[in-house]
This record gives sequence, C-alpha cells and structure tokens, in this order.
Amino acid sequence: MTRQEIIDFIRNEKVQFIRLQFTDIFGQLKNIAVTPSQIDRVLDNQVTIDGSSIEGFLRLEESDMMLHPDLDTFALLPWHGNGDRVARMICDVHTPDGQPFPGDPRHILKNVIAEAQALGYTFNVGPEAEFFLFHTDEGGHPTTHTNDEAGYFDLGPIDRGEIARRDICLALEDMGFQIEASHHESAPGQHEIDFKYADALKTADNIMTFKLAVKTIAQRHNLHATFMPKPIYGINGSGMHTNMSLFKDGVNLFYDPQGEKELSKEAYSFIAGLLNHISGMTAVLNPLVNSYKRLVPGYEAPCYKAWSGRNRSVLIRIPSARKRGTRLELRSPDPSCNPYLALALLLKAGLEGIKTKGTPPDEVAENIYAMTPAQREKRGIAPLPANLFEAVQAMKQDKLVCSTLGPHILGHYVLGKEKEWEEYRLRVSQWEIDKYLVLY
Repeated sequence: MTRQEIIDFIRNEKVQFIRLQFTDIFGQLKNIAVTPSQIDRVLDNQVTIDGSSIEGFLRLEESDMMLHPDLDTFALLPWHGNGDRVARMICDVHTPDGQPFPGDPRHILKNVIAEAQALGYTFNVGPEAEFFLFHTDEGGHPTTHTNDEAGYFDLGPIDRGEIARRDICLALEDMGFQIEASHHESAPGQHEIDFKYADALKTADNIMTFKLAVKTIAQRHNLHATFMPKPIYGINGSGMHTNMSLFKDGVNLFYDPQGEKELSKEAYSFIAGLLNHISGMTAVLNPLVNSYKRLVPGYEAPCYKAWSGRNRSVLIRIPSARKRGTRLELRSPDPSCNPYLALALLLKAGLEGIKTKGTPPDEVAENIYAMTPAQREKRGIAPLPANLFEAVQAMKQDKLVCSTLGPHILGHYVLGKEKEWEEYRLRVSQWEIDKYLVLY
C-alpha cells in the first residue's frame, strides 16, 4: 500500500488504533499503539521508542530509537471485538540519524537477503509451527491440562481444540494468509496450522503474526496457547520444521531432473552449508533451556547431523515433491526461536555452501535412533548440542554465525542465554526433590 492508500483506509474504515510492532533479539513481539491523529508522524518515521527498556537493545545513554513502518505490512487485526478497528504495521528500528539499528533482528535478515538478491536468488521458506492448547484455571492462569485424548489427524469430539483452531485459521485468512492445512498433532492438546511459503522476510513477519493470532484467539476460548518446545514430559514436543528452497528467475534452483534424487548441485551444497554450521546456529534455532528436552531420541525430533530423502530420524529431510516444489526440510528448529535471526543464519549458511561448492556427507537411510554410538561414530554422524550451554559455546566458535549476527546482537544474545543457563543450573527442580529428599 502507498502512504495515501493507508491514510484513506484508516479514515474510510474508521480505524481507531494503529499498532507499530517490532521484535527484540529473543523473539518477543513488542509494540506501541497510536491513534489515527498520529498517522502522519508514523509515516514520516517520527515515532520513537525507549530502547533501554527493551532487553538486548541499548544502554541508557543511547536509548532513543525510531520506528520505520514497512507499509507493505499494514493490515487490520480481525480478532478485536465490540466493533473496534485496530490495524498494525511491522517496523524496522533505526537510530536517530536514520541508520538501521544493528540490534534489530529484522535488519539482520534483510542484510542476508540483500546478499542473496545480489546473486539473483530468492529464498522461499514454509514453516510448520506446532503448539499446545491448554485449559486455564479459575483465575485465567495457564495449566498443562488439555482434556484432549486426540492424536495425529484426529477430529472432534475428542479433538477439543478444533473450534479454536478453526477460528485461528479464519482470522489468519482475513489477514491474507493462505492456510494450507490445519490438524491435530500426535500429542494430546497439540496442534499444527500450515500456511503457504513466501520469501524469507514475509515468512518471518508471518511467523510473528501467526504466534500472536494463535495466543490471542486461544484466550477467547478460555485456552492458553504455548509455543514452548516441551511443556509435558513423556510426549512429543513442538517443533517448527522449516522448508526451504532457492529460486532464480522464477526457477527452483534445487531441482535438477538429471541430478541424483533429482536434486541440483546447489541443493547438495546448500545441505552441506547447513550441516557445517548447524551446531553454531542451534542456540538460535533452539533458544531455550527447554528446547533440548525436545531434541532427544524417541520423540520424532532430530538429535544428529545427517540428511536423507525420506528418513524422518535425520536432521535434514528431502520431501518427495519435485520441480517447483523441490525443497529441504530442516527438522530441528522450534517455534520459540526468533524467526528473523533463524532464517538469516540458515540462508547465510546455505549461501556459503553454494559459494564453496560444498559436498554433504553420504545420505543416511537407516533409523539413526536404532544405531549404537559406535555405529554412529563409524558413519561420522555427530550429535547436535545436547543443551543450551553447549549450543552457546558452539555459537561463539562459529565465525559465520558471529559475523552474520554482528557484535551487538551476538554479545547481548550470548550474555542473555548464558544467564538463562546459569539460572536453570542453580535451580532445584521438583524431580530432584522427588528423587533425593527421602532417599538421602
């Protein structure tokens, strides 16, 4: 939309509030709301925020930041009731002198996209974000109870989240999403809604909007939606399988009808780049202490660095679709990640693989979970980082990851995650009480 189209829409549709949204380095959506009387200031990039109040942004002595709205992201938020008309725009964060702020995750992704565009590439991404729907208690606080005995692809009445999931889909379609599938997942209370792939920047914006919509509409059904990777012991956690393809001049570069498995040299090199840097990226793709409770054998989540055509125990799977649908599916990310940083790192690693004409290791067709440690070692199948501490150490040692994030985000991110790990390490859990209090 143009500036004037936005102004006319706000006036004609009687929009009452405009939310200016941005994302901090840890993937939390923030916003400041203004009334229509301020729309000229908004469109002139004159709205400021106090960056010192946003975790990982700025020191007190350099706190003023400017919000530059992306006009293409203007949309009505369809879940506001009582006739309220609320719109939003997603913003880039700039310094007072007009320069992109190096701590803005959206800016980091734009940098890598520009590098790909200089080579003629468009990076398309389709996420598969899973989430749980839990009941709330009398005070409206979340529980971990679902009253749901459904499993994979089950439907009502045992799928007790079906109506909420339907309303989420309808609201997203009102915002221009193309919903491709919606279904109950394998664990009780677990759900997945898939929307159509798009270029990387739009996909990252869509993931943030998707999470806001899911949480907001769940509340209207007296449910709590969570993208926590592993909220319940003993059942599957929530992942965000990430499907990736690279296009040039409208042609899918990953497809080659003459190549092995009908994959191009670029596809194999992209796989090599991902595998070379996956350990260093894991602290971003799986950013929570809890993320590593999901990445364990037996729960359909990858634990080892390997790829395959169809084997679902591997890290990178090649779905069966070919031609325009040829893509790589990275199975390790979870939906708690910051999508701007995650997609920036994935694209950067893949581009490096292509530039260096990298070659991935041999395909692993067998079930990796059934292998012994000696068998995995013989095949050269290395594990992913086992916890957040290991992931952060790997991140600090990966030059590509460090240079892509830049010193500002890297420094704040490492500091925040090391603090999170230390807090977790010092806590006494209920498991320890149950295990040791009486016995010792």
